[in-house]
Amino acid sequence: MTKPLSFSAFVMNTASHIIHGLWRDEEGHQLNFNDVELWVSLAKKLESGGFDAIFFADVVGLYGDHRGGWEYHARNGLQIPSNDPMVLLSALAVNTKNLGLAFTAAPLQEPPFNFARRVSTLDHISKGRIAWNIVTSSLENAFKNFGYDGLVSHDERYRWADEYLDVLYKLWEGSWDEGAILQDRKRGIHADPDQIHKINHAGERYKVEGPHLVSPTPQRTPMLFQAGSSTAGRDFAARNAEAVFIVSPNPENAEKLINDTRNLAVKYGRDANDILFYQGLSFVIGETEEEARRKEIELENKIDFDMMIAHMAGGIGIDLGKVSLDTPLENIETEGTRSVLKWLKQSVSDRTPTVRDLARLRSKNSRIVGTPETIANQLELWRKAGVDGINVINATIPGSYEEFINFVMPVLRKRGLARDEPVESGTLRYKLFGRDRLSERHPAARYRGAFASTGSALQ
Repeated sequence: MTKPLSFSAFVMNTASHIIHGLWRDEEGHQLNFNDVELWVSLAKKLESGGFDAIFFADVVGLYGDHRGGWEYHARNGLQIPSNDPMVLLSALAVNTKNLGLAFTAAPLQEPPFNFARRVSTLDHISKGRIAWNIVTSSLENAFKNFGYDGLVSHDERYRWADEYLDVLYKLWEGSWDEGAILQDRKRGIHADPDQIHKINHAGERYKVEGPHLVSPTPQRTPMLFQAGSSTAGRDFAARNAEAVFIVSPNPENAEKLINDTRNLAVKYGRDANDILFYQGLSFVIGETEEEARRKEIELENKIDFDMMIAHMAGGIGIDLGKVSLDTPLENIETEGTRSVLKWLKQSVSDRTPTVRDLARLRSKNSRIVGTPETIANQLELWRKAGVDGINVINATIPGSYEEFINFVMPVLRKRGLARDEPVESGTLRYKLFGRDRLSERHPAARYRGAFASTGSALQ
């Protein structure tokens, strides 16, 4: 029997995330992103509606200039202001029981020792429902915010991430043995120091003595998500990721990307099914096809396509605000998000893509329009292509998710495309893989017991 799809909600703690301009709409309650009750309410709806996770994007800097400066972004609310999702997750953790809680962060943002401590604390608070989307950050302003002169080169950022993860794996998987915590009131022994280990990492970027200050959490290492389809990005995912977020233009391209990455995973000693793939899609839903098309026209009239261009071009480090929409995008190489240009060229295969395509494709190529039955037909094609889950992109919060839950999910359940009953206990990794801890095939597993002494005196 074919496995049902998994569903996550793709959001950001800001007013304008992916489909820009909709914060101006009366239904765009994402305008109230500073209000924690907006997110608590949404998380509860997602949990009861059959979603496995809420997935927070994040940035730590401005996108590249548009029309000659950064002021455009602030004026239009293009991912500024935005809040730290890790802080928000603690509130969502205590207001939900089963929903996975995923956040985005880059090595740039924080030394690995303190990052490991904060993530482990969240995993304890949530009883094992935390996931980390590993990004390397492609924004020059982000690097300047953390003391760098400019953007570190694309492939060097992935080498940096390799060492960052190496430190984290040592802390999460190797610093504490399973039996270290005793909490023996009679003997007055809380933990066995012989089963707690310093990691003494000394690398190119980091020196970390340890030990990890947090005892093993339900997952030890959080669920590991990754996004990026460049050569370096796919290689990194094949070695480290448990789930990969993709935005392929069609199922055919998705299938090739998925197969290539899974083959790479096997090359690195993992199983092809050790990685799940989540396709990002948005939905326009109608009771009839005619209603759905009418709603799509209404949506198109609300989208700010200049903001869409500012977002896409700003992410790859070029200012397209002063050029014609018909300007060809040829031979562009940047240190920004190379996967965006690759995706664009795949989407427009019969001609040279233009600036206009950049805006149109971001909003439309990842959109499915139709009745719940039509949407189910399309999702069946994505599943056949090898996609394991859907990252649902919103136009409005909470409306986009309420519509999907109320109208599409019942049809998906009937078709076997969504689970009849949610998995109501255990960690996020257990929900998705049937186990609480990383697979023995994962590179982090090599640190289990790696720092242990011969035995313990406390028995």
